[in-house]
Amino acid sequence: MTTARKRTGRSVEELRRSGWRGRLVVLGPAFVAAVAYVDPGNFATNFAAGAQYGYLLLWVIIVANLMAMLIQSLSAKLGLATGKNLPETCRERMPRTGTFLMWAQAELVAIATDLAEVVGGAIALNLLFGIPLFTGGLITGVIAFALLALQGRGHRPFERAIVALLAVILVGLVSTLFRVDVDPAAALAGLVPGFEGTDSLLLATGILGATVMPHVIYLHSALTQHRMTAQSPADRRFLLRTGRLDIVLGMGVAGLVNLSMLVIAAALFAGTSVPDTDTLSGIYAGLTVQLDQVAAVAFAVALLASGFASSGVGTYAGQVIMAGFLRRRIPLLARRLLTLIPALVVLGLGVDPTQALVLSQVVLSFGIPFALAPLVWFTAQRTIMGTLVNHRATTVVAAVVTALVVVLNGVLIWQTIHTPG
Repeated sequence: MTTARKRTGRSVEELRRSGWRGRLVVLGPAFVAAVAYVDPGNFATNFAAGAQYGYLLLWVIIVANLMAMLIQSLSAKLGLATGKNLPETCRERMPRTGTFLMWAQAELVAIATDLAEVVGGAIALNLLFGIPLFTGGLITGVIAFALLALQGRGHRPFERAIVALLAVILVGLVSTLFRVDVDPAAALAGLVPGFEGTDSLLLATGILGATVMPHVIYLHSALTQHRMTAQSPADRRFLLRTGRLDIVLGMGVAGLVNLSMLVIAAALFAGTSVPDTDTLSGIYAGLTVQLDQVAAVAFAVALLASGFASSGVGTYAGQVIMAGFLRRRIPLLARRLLTLIPALVVLGLGVDPTQALVLSQVVLSFGIPFALAPLVWFTAQRTIMGTLVNHRATTVVAAVVTALVVVLNGVLIWQTIHTPG
C-alpha cells in the first residue's frame, strides 16, 4: 500500500481526477504554518504600527506576506521532492559537528518561540478572566499538549484543530474591522511604499524582520514530506500546484489577519491620546475605550486562540528539529516541558510580558539565517530536488529575500541591544 493510500485511502491519481474535491484532501500544511505568522508577537507589532503611523505601513505587511509565501513554498517543495524535511537534509549533507550546532541553535529557537506563545496565551487569559500570568502559562501549556496529542490520530485531526483556532483569530479581528470607520483614501495611500522619519523605518524593519519564523521553515517541509507520494510526473505536478494553492490560501488568511490588526489600530488609535498601545494589555484597554467591551473581548479571544495554536505548532516544530538533526525522539510530555519551563520561569519571576516578547523575537532573529540559507541552497540543487529544482529566477529572488531578512533581523538585534531601558 502506498503512502498516499495510507494517509487518504486514495492514490494521488484518484485525487487528481477528483477535481477540486481531491485538492481539498491535500490542503492543510500551510494553514498550520500560517499560525506562526499571527502569533502574539504579530499582535503587538501590527497594532503598534497602526497606532503610531496610521495606514502608512500597510504596504510593509503585504511585502512581508509575499516573502512568507515564497519561503514557505520552498520548504513545502523540499519535503515533497525529497521525502525528507529540512533538518534531515541538513544532517545528511553537513558534517557531524555542524549538524550538532545547527540542532543547538534550532532548539534555542524552539524555546524562544514557546516563550512568546505561552506569554501571549497567559496575557489573554489574564485579560479575559483575571487569571494570574503564571497560571495562565500553565493552562496554555496544557492546551498545547492536548493539541499535540491529536497527532496520534493522524495529521488531519491536528490540522483541523489548528484551522479552527485560526478561524477564531480571523473572525475575532475581522468582525471588529467591519465595525470601525476606515479611511479608504488613507488606506490606499498606505499601499504605496514610504516612511515618515527614522522611527517609522525602524518599525517597518521590525514588521519585515520578524516575519519569517525559523521553526515553521523546518516544520513545513516535515508536514509535506510523507503526506502524499507521486507515482508519475502528472501526480507530481498535481501535488506541486495544490501545494501552491495551499500556501496562497493559508498565508493569505495570515495576511488578512495582520492587515486587520493594523487597520483597526489606525482607525481607532492613530492621532489619539490612548496610552500604551504598544502593549497587549494597553490595546485591550484602548479597544474598550474607543469602541466597546465586545471589541476588546474579541481581541482577547483572538489572542488566546493565537497563543494556544502557535504554542502547539511550536512544540510540534521542536519534535521535528530534534528527530531531524539528531535522529532522537523524546516523549511528548518531556518535549512539552522542555520548552514550557523557561516561559513559566519568566512569568513566575514577574518579568514584564512585553519585554519577554521582545527578547524572544531577538532570539528568533539569530536563528533565521541558519534555516533560510540551507533551504535556498538545497532547493537550488538538481541532485537534491530532481525535476522540482528551483528556476534560476526563483533562486535569485529567494537569495535576495534571504539577504534582506538577515540584514533586517541584524538591525533588529542591534536596535534592541542599544535601546536604553
